[in-house]
Amino acid sequence: MRQRRAKKPQAPERGAAASAEAAERVQKILARAGLASRREAEEWIRAGRVTINGAPAALGSRAQGSDQIRLDGRLVRQAPSRESATFLCNRSPGEPLLRADEGSEQEPLAARLPRRVGRRYLAVSPLPRIDGGLELLTSDGSLAARLQRAVRGLPISFQVRVRGELSPTQVEGLLEGQMDSGARLSVLGCEPGGGEGANRWYSVETRGATAGDLRALVERQGATVSRMLRVAMGGLALDRSLPRGHTRALRDQDIEDLLAAPAEEASG
Repeated sequence: MRQRRAKKPQAPERGAAASAEAAERVQKILARAGLASRREAEEWIRAGRVTINGAPAALGSRAQGSDQIRLDGRLVRQAPSRESATFLCNRSPGEPLLRADEGSEQEPLAARLPRRVGRRYLAVSPLPRIDGGLELLTSDGSLAARLQRAVRGLPISFQVRVRGELSPTQVEGLLEGQMDSGARLSVLGCEPGGGEGANRWYSVETRGATAGDLRALVERQGATVSRMLRVAMGGLALDRSLPRGHTRALRDQDIEDLLAAPAEEASG
């Protein structure tokens, strides 16, 4: 009699394996949907505000695209990574970025961006309202947090307009970067850029500086800043192809280049 061959154990169905791989932590899903940063989403989970298919979520909980995630009882639309978007913006000084002032009819710059990629946009190292120039907006909360950390290690360029002309002593103090707090701002260069009347422009190269810190540093030298524009960040720079008030979507490579800031510089 013929002996029957023993059946080989069946491998797990591909669908099940793929399904398990597709599951992601809930805080990551909430962040990518543009609702908050991962840290904020974790606080929501701890507070019991998030459910998965009707059950309270925990910090280690994972979900898939077919799962129903609710925040405060409201269904969250999950946004695949390919639907998130990041934009380079050229904001005019005084123009609202994310939301309009109460009672104002002036539309914020973010309102002109596509809404299909998320319910809201997050700003990366936003400039003070009185300043303008290069802004980064993303609908991916997780990416916003990563970019915020990376910005600290990036070369950042500003155009600074001051009342009068900076003296050699003031320029030297600016390059030293000593702040009132005792911290030291990394200033790589300061070159005159022309001007008219009582105003003079200067091109200031920094590493990881915010507009607020740079303004404080310039005014610490006894100068008065009348306008400040951020014109470059890492490999991104404003040019004539992007007029004020306009935006353009960043490519994946643009984002990867920003995230490639050396860790030792980004943490300083």
